[in-house]
Amino acid sequence: MTRDKPGASAPRAAAWAAVSAAMLGAPMALAATCQVQSGATVAPVVELYTSQGCSSCPPADRWLSRLRPGSTAPEGAVIQAFHVAYWDYIGWPDPFAAPAHTARQRQIAAWNGLRSIYTPQVVLDGRDWRQWRNAPMPLASAGRRAGASIRLVRGAPDRFDATVTLERGGPDAWAAYWTVTDSAHHTAVGAGENAGETLRNDHVVRQYTLAGHYRGQPGTPQPLVLHAVPAAAGHARTVNLVVFDPRNGDTVQAVSLACQQQAPSPGAAAPTQPGTSAAQTGV
Repeated sequence: MTRDKPGASAPRAAAWAAVSAAMLGAPMALAATCQVQSGATVAPVVELYTSQGCSSCPPADRWLSRLRPGSTAPEGAVIQAFHVAYWDYIGWPDPFAAPAHTARQRQIAAWNGLRSIYTPQVVLDGRDWRQWRNAPMPLASAGRRAGASIRLVRGAPDRFDATVTLERGGPDAWAAYWTVTDSAHHTAVGAGENAGETLRNDHVVRQYTLAGHYRGQPGTPQPLVLHAVPAAAGHARTVNLVVFDPRNGDTVQAVSLACQQQAPSPGAAAPTQPGTSAAQTGV
């Protein structure tokens, strides 16, 4: 059963038509260093809005856990679980929730003409997507030609450098955000609707950073930099960059990069605690 945010009515589902995933145009991982170059078609971007305090959410969490780029999702797919806090009042504060996640969900609702926000909500390429329950595996790709190309490189253990270049036919203006996700979290829930359950959460957004709004000519590269939260022991870190159309939230292009974890340097900062989410607006 879908849960609406308290005091709000259930939103109307938005349809999304999928076509078969194709390998042509898939992103290419480059071997010399940990880096990736986007492909010719748009990489799918999946967002799940969920909460450990919501009894309707575990089935959606399990569905998201099944998505693996190159296996049950197209190569290069960006898969993200944004935990929200508006169910904390029931009795269990979600350790991965952050106000910035709810703010993003509200923006998605505005783009989709929805009157409320709810959990669990799955968003595919900026569109509210109720069909996820019946979606075949592997997840299909829309196969749209990308409006931008992205090259993403790890420059240091926690520094990631990207270059975004608009393609001809791409939007006149674009915006971007970064996320850092990790997986294999097990939480024994002690209160609220899921009291007594041990929940597994994967693709958990641990850092969400706005990268700004831009205008530019096709072929002109725009550099972006992320200083990522350190990887947590036992939880492989993935860095994602999503370029989107700020008028409607449509994905222009996206990349996902998982690098082998390096040993921390002496004096390195400890990993950010659960629920921390940095939101920074670029210029």
